[in-house]
Amino acid sequence: MFELFANILLLVFMVFTFFTHVLEAKIPKSYTKNPYNLMPDVWPKVIIALIVICLTINIIKIIRKNKGNPEFTLKAFWKNSLNFFKSKMFLGMLILAGASFVIETLGFVVTTFLILFLYGLLLGEKKIWRLAIVSVVLALLLHIIFSGLLDVTLPRGTVPFLRNFALWLENLL
Repeated sequence: MFELFANILLLVFMVFTFFTHVLEAKIPKSYTKNPYNLMPDVWPKVIIALIVICLTINIIKIIRKNKGNPEFTLKAFWKNSLNFFKSKMFLGMLILAGASFVIETLGFVVTTFLILFLYGLLLGEKKIWRLAIVSVVLALLLHIIFSGLLDVTLPRGTVPFLRNFALWLENLL
């Protein structure tokens, strides 16, 4: 039942996004002058349409598969949803949601370190020192890959010493 509700919510969100953001997106005049340009709204329309089709098919499959199942009721859903809020998956989602709020302040490297470290704790790693070392190495490696090799500008942070550290790392590359 949880999967059904998740699919329905995603479907509603995609339809809402399609009508409020994609269809109403303004296209620059420079694009409309050239008839051979691929308009910037084409790919979002195609992708959202495909997602809506796939979600609709998935909703139909879920309903057909669970037809007559006694556990496919709202009562069972509420009972199972309480267990979900106690699960490691939900805690992992909270870690990522929290990271999205602090990445601009702390910067990419520190936020990535915190994500990796907290996920390691969540998954049950007992050796804190090893987890900290691996998290630092992976955060720095990800920064080198994205900033140095792929030339992606990553959030540097607004805290002065963290920003200076990120700038120093970028100068090394």
